[in-house]
Order: sequence, then C-alpha cells, then structure tokens
Amino acid sequence: MVGKMELKQLAEELKGNSYPGRGIVLGKTPDGTHAVVAYFIMGRSENSRNRIFVPDGDGIRTEAFDPEKLEDPSLIIYAPVRVLGNTTIVTNGDQTDTVYEFLKEGKRFEDALRTRTFEPDAPNYTPRISGVVNNSEKGLNFSLSILKSANGNPNSAQRFFYEYENPINGRGRFLHTYRCDGNPIPSFSGEPTLVEIENNDIDSFTAILWDSLNEDNKVSLFTRFINLETNESLTRIVNKNR
Repeated sequence: MVGKMELKQLAEELKGNSYPGRGIVLGKTPDGTHAVVAYFIMGRSENSRNRIFVPDGDGIRTEAFDPEKLEDPSLIIYAPVRVLGNTTIVTNGDQTDTVYEFLKEGKRFEDALRTRTFEPDAPNYTPRISGVVNNSEKGLNFSLSILKSANGNPNSAQRFFYEYENPINGRGRFLHTYRCDGNPIPSFSGEPTLVEIENNDIDSFTAILWDSLNEDNKVSLFTRFINLETNESLTRIVNKNR
C-alpha cells in the first residue's frame, strides 16, 4: 500500500529554509472558487538582489531596481508570468517565452521544455522550474516541471513533469529551485511538496508568504487568485526594493 504524501504548512516550509531560491506555488482556495498562483525570487549576490517585479500586460517581468548596478542580465531579467487565453504560465526564467510560443502553436507544455535544460551557472546549474494553470469548461488543472542536472553533473539533463487534474480545495503544490542553502547549492529533489492553502483572501495569503521568506534573502513576490467562474484575476506584487 502506497503511503499518503505528507501535507505541509507552506509558511513553515518557507520559514525552515533560508534559501529555497525561486519558488512556484500552484493550488486552489479552500472554498474552491479560485486558482492560486504564487512565484517568488530570492538572492544572495548584489546582482540577484537588485531586482523588482513590475506588471507587464497580463503578466509580470523582472527589472533592475538600480540599473547602474546591473551586471549580467542574462539569467535575472525575464518575464516570469505570461497569460495565453485561459492559461497562466509561470517560470523562473526565459523558458516562459518558450512555453508561451509552443502553446500558442497548439503544442504541449512538455514539448516546450524538452527543448530547454538547466541554467548554465556552474557550479550550481540552477534548475529551471515551470508551471501552467489552465481553467476551462473541463475544469481546473495545472502542471509543474523541473529541469536539472544529475546531482551537479552538467553532462546529464533530467526532466520531470507533474500533472494535477481537478485539484483538491485548499491544497497546492510547491516547487523550488534549491533544496537548501549551500556552496554549491543543492537542487530541489522529489515530487513538488503538497502544501495547505489556508486562505480565501489574497491579501492574507500574500502577507503570510512574504513574512515567511528569509528576511535577508527575499527579493520579490507575485501572487494571483483566478476566479474559476469568470477567469478574472486579482494580483499582488511585493518588492523588497522600493
């Protein structure tokens, strides 16, 4: 008999990890009326910390808080969130655009990510994490993916895909780039963590996430609640740099 996956408290998961890196949470409110999307970024270097989230159409993009301090923009300036019809795409890099273009052509989330791999930032080889949320007449479903190296060996790419159909009210999945802090930083391992979504209110949800992230390392947070009846959304953005 297969054991049940342990349900974790999202706030406790964040408080217990000083450096999960970048993270995606996808789920559903306890009352079942809204899909839940969250994405956060953290940073250890000055370049990584010199960022903010700004609105960009239906999505968001990152930009330098102080342009004069911007060093290498290649892995830190991108559009984490884009929307195509009833589908919301959220990723930790420019693979957002890859997924968007593939979906626009009628291709699959998985097909898009099979053309990509982990980030070329040796020795960490940061995983690329991605998610899509689709709300249609067939109901709500979402998918998550992580592309990573073989325990730090860049000669082997590992791709994992997880699909969640008709998600349970008050439950979500949490996927982040790093298992914990380190040097090099170890990649996330295992299935996305099953977490409780405790709030029907986006402001309460946002505040709990932001307050639970490590004060020194947190940079920006995006949250969105999508009404499953109307597809209208509520969005919040919190930036440490103001």
